[in-house]
Amino acid sequence: MRYMDASLSPEERAEDLLSRMTLEEKVAQLDIFRGVEFTTKPHKIHNCSLDDDAEPDYEKLEKLLGNTGIGFMHDAYTTPKVFNRYQKLIMSKSRFGIPCIFTGEALHGISWPGAMVFPVPLCLAASFNRDIVNRTGKAIGAETRSIGIHEILAPNLDVAREPRWGRVEETFGEDTYLCAEMGYQIITGEQKNGDFKRDDAVLTEPKHYCVHGIAENGINCANARAGKREIEQCYLPVFEKAIVKAGANNVMACYNAIDGEVVISSKHYLTDVLRGRYGMKGYVRADWGAIERLVKAHRTAATHEDAIRDVFNAGMDMQGCSDYSNEFWQGTIIDHVKNGRITPEKVDKSVYSVLLLKFMLGLFENPYADEEKYKSVIRCDEHKALAYESAKQAMTLIENNGILPLKDVKKIALVGPSSARQRIGGYSSIPLGYEIKSVYDELKEALGDEVEIYQNSGCGIPKGIQAIKAEDGQHHLVEVCDEEDESGTIEDAVAAAEKSDVIIFVGGDNTYTSGEGHDRSDLRLPGRQRELILELAKTGKPLIIILENGRSIDLSEECEVADAILLAWFGGEFGAKAIVDTLLGKNNPAGRLPVSFPADSNRIPCYYTRLPNFFDNMFEGDRAARYPFGMGLSYTKFEYSDLVIEKTGKTDFNVKVNVKNIGDVDGDEVVQLYVNDVVSSVMTPLKLLQGFERISLKAGETKTVEFRLDFESFRLLNIDYEWVVEDGDFEIMVGASSEDIRLKETVNITNN
Repeated sequence: MRYMDASLSPEERAEDLLSRMTLEEKVAQLDIFRGVEFTTKPHKIHNCSLDDDAEPDYEKLEKLLGNTGIGFMHDAYTTPKVFNRYQKLIMSKSRFGIPCIFTGEALHGISWPGAMVFPVPLCLAASFNRDIVNRTGKAIGAETRSIGIHEILAPNLDVAREPRWGRVEETFGEDTYLCAEMGYQIITGEQKNGDFKRDDAVLTEPKHYCVHGIAENGINCANARAGKREIEQCYLPVFEKAIVKAGANNVMACYNAIDGEVVISSKHYLTDVLRGRYGMKGYVRADWGAIERLVKAHRTAATHEDAIRDVFNAGMDMQGCSDYSNEFWQGTIIDHVKNGRITPEKVDKSVYSVLLLKFMLGLFENPYADEEKYKSVIRCDEHKALAYESAKQAMTLIENNGILPLKDVKKIALVGPSSARQRIGGYSSIPLGYEIKSVYDELKEALGDEVEIYQNSGCGIPKGIQAIKAEDGQHHLVEVCDEEDESGTIEDAVAAAEKSDVIIFVGGDNTYTSGEGHDRSDLRLPGRQRELILELAKTGKPLIIILENGRSIDLSEECEVADAILLAWFGGEFGAKAIVDTLLGKNNPAGRLPVSFPADSNRIPCYYTRLPNFFDNMFEGDRAARYPFGMGLSYTKFEYSDLVIEKTGKTDFNVKVNVKNIGDVDGDEVVQLYVNDVVSSVMTPLKLLQGFERISLKAGETKTVEFRLDFESFRLLNIDYEWVVEDGDFEIMVGASSEDIRLKETVNITNN
């Protein structure tokens, strides 16, 4: 049969196989099941994983598969041996031996217990290092494919401009250009530049297409209020680069509606843009439980049958795992086709996209995974070194009066709810067979017996809501319970501080205060952390604040009492080691803020690309960010000079600038280039990031940094919704952050 001829193209093979299939066989390829529901041996510590030697529940699974097989399996993190057992059974139930695509979550490492935990994407973005993100993608792809999973539901390419939203930690930040650049790097790394037959490459599925990071009130899945121009200029370009340039073949569509238009039932977004404009080859998957929301939340469909018809005809290809039973999903599509509500041609297009990717993955020739290789890939020395280096490069210092790096300290009060417990963020692997060291562990190891360390948590981080408390008739205060493993009280922590030379507070977020479904209305440190910090400050001892966080934080009071503030984000397995190395000067911090930090919880939004306004003050003060996008301090200083701009085409420029390390220690600098369209026909931000480079400089060393600007660097969507570069002046600004511009020069562009 032609579809089994490996000398033919994937496209030819997919077309041939499609022509041989019945309607029932086709629809089965558009469905997915949860492996944990079809096994006799689920994993003991992870409810989405299987035992390392699990057997399928053959009777139950054979009933599901019938004689059609199925397209996908999810929630079955396990060993290659187990995946191969499932694959063999699934193929045997297909007339044509069609293999299954195994999918999994791999936001910052595959979620299989025992896999490598890399820093979360927001932490990676803080490195402003394309190479480190690309290498992390390569490592994630290698670990994922080594256990037998072919596709990951990542990366998250939402542009996160709503700091109350819990999923900010999953993103690459607030800026379109930064998100697009980092998205490109991680996708090409995970996919090995599209060579999917490699045993270390995976399919990516960027999400949540296409405007999900500005949910109203920061509530997950809430609607987005955005105009057409904002969507086209700020949010779609990230997915465009992922698909057109990085080679992503699939997307997961978002739950929400944009200006009232529900994305998963939008022909414009799913067909006209994705397939028509971007030429996407693969399929669109609904996020988990999204389709039923057309009935239950959006109220754009009267029945679930109508909802399935609407999303399918708009360009959706398959459900997620928790919408409908496999019988209802498949049966409804078949019924719609037979009754003319869905055309056979639409089904064929969807099934073709699935078959095409299966041929591109090489699954018909190699459906089974090597059952031994993963043992030398998962958490290999190379991946451990990379995770550590990534965490180091992301360390972001936002306050320092000279206290850091630490010197000549004999007694340290190490306090705070994360001082003896490392936070790794959501969608993480569960450490199995190894322990993740805390700041306390790493500090003791680094300093030995020469320095006394008094560790005390002082308070916990809330882990859940106990009850809603009424105050003055208003039910707006939530009473939360602290973590069960907290040690000590605020009084104990203060007592430890009293006998120390310096106080190091380690706190921030946990997986209850940050992450999917954990949205907040208050950006202050959760629980009693601020209270603890202010009490510690009263001792008069030097105070260093270290935060493991997944979003922007209101530090309006902490900044007044801290001698230094270091943002460590969720740094993965080696986040604590990176923190300690930075404290002791073994690592010179050079991370930069991928999200702006507000002046306080009420002065949002504060992202740097908001449109200019005549008034920038509120009654409580300036609405500008306290710590702006791109900001970050170092243990050395850098001098910028000799900005040279050379015009090489109508809208093409080469920009060069010299950067010198004028301090006494070696360090990295993140050189950032912003463009300002001085006068434009539609409103534009006062500056937009259009280039960045991270460079390493020895003390006294000078390097020349070069940027190339082109049409995309200057374009805007004009009043007629056309991408143009308008005649006029453009400021080209080079500096150390969005607010720390060191050099600038105006260029003129004329299209005549």
